[in-house]
Amino acid sequence: MLLLAATLVAASPATAAVPERAAGPGRPCVGSPPPRGGEAREALDIAQRVKSEQHLNSVLVRVTKDGEEVLTAGLGQSMTGVPARPGMHFRAGSVAIVHMGIVLLQLVDEKKARLDDPLSRWLPDAPHADEITLRMLGSSTSGLHDYVTDPKFLAALEAAPFRHWTPEELVAYPAAHPLWYEPGTGWSYSHANFVLLGAALEKISGTPLDELLQQRVMGPLGLADTRNGFTPEIQPPVLHAFTRERGPYEESTFWNPSWTTAPGAVITTHICDLARSAEAVGTGELLSPAAFRTQLDPGTVGLGGGTKTCPATVCPKNTAARHFGLGVLVMNGWILTNPSFSGYAAVQAYLPAERLAIAVATTKGKDTPDGNTAQTIMNGIAEALAPGHPAPGGR
Repeated sequence: MLLLAATLVAASPATAAVPERAAGPGRPCVGSPPPRGGEAREALDIAQRVKSEQHLNSVLVRVTKDGEEVLTAGLGQSMTGVPARPGMHFRAGSVAIVHMGIVLLQLVDEKKARLDDPLSRWLPDAPHADEITLRMLGSSTSGLHDYVTDPKFLAALEAAPFRHWTPEELVAYPAAHPLWYEPGTGWSYSHANFVLLGAALEKISGTPLDELLQQRVMGPLGLADTRNGFTPEIQPPVLHAFTRERGPYEESTFWNPSWTTAPGAVITTHICDLARSAEAVGTGELLSPAAFRTQLDPGTVGLGGGTKTCPATVCPKNTAARHFGLGVLVMNGWILTNPSFSGYAAVQAYLPAERLAIAVATTKGKDTPDGNTAQTIMNGIAEALAPGHPAPGGR
């Protein structure tokens, strides 16, 4: 999914011990002591191996079990001569989409909206507002095209990576195409769904989206280092990103991320907050039991599959073992999201059966292959620490 998120703190690409223990809210996000064996050693070895094989600049990783730290680590460099450290901040893309889904379900529980309200109740001028519901936006079953696959949008983004995009400009791309399918009858990932959902949440709550997410998600979970940005700025210390997306290998840290989702939900974070988010999302900490069940399957199981109007590459089949929930991916028992864009890649994942959380962030070297390299590391750690539960792969 576009958007559609390691080792000890080091003085060099090698590892070095840090005496402070990295843990929950109020504590610094620092590397754990050098592991001599066990699960921490296995996880660290996997991160080191993939970093080498994939020619990554950096890997940040945090693993917890039952809420207790197994490993927190940083490998490689943020920039030449600047070690990658766990407390560095990076872009988290679709993690905010998960958080928006949580807020929607909270507002529904509070009777401030219904999942099956038409979008026209809140955004009457939105494309297909009478046909698309809040549920369809959150579960990506609206049928709207994804602007990040539109050649015209991609050309504009490549030509001007520092451009600021408005929601109206972004939604204009899918609005120019017919729907892939009748809303609610298929599944296809679209960033436009979440641009519109963010605007709807503001209307429903009467609160700006950045404040709403802070009040209902970041604040209650103690995610003090996770925040929205209305500009390309990232709070220091910064994990720098580089990419070959436009051809030459170049720095992409401060490319404008306004295109990625709704304004107010364009977040940065660090690896400890990402792991905490994984735990909270995976346990339904902020939701009622009924809302949590809806988050994990809002009706997407069984939807999708190639049709005459929507190819399987755009509309893949959602199964019980592998489907999209309300803003989250559910894969082989794992609850996760895996943003990847502009040289950054990340994943937050939680396995309820083992109470295991894995958070990984990576940045690319000039020879790094395409794909979400954070997901590759997460898969390896999952296979090693939870062998009875197949690694979730990626969408």
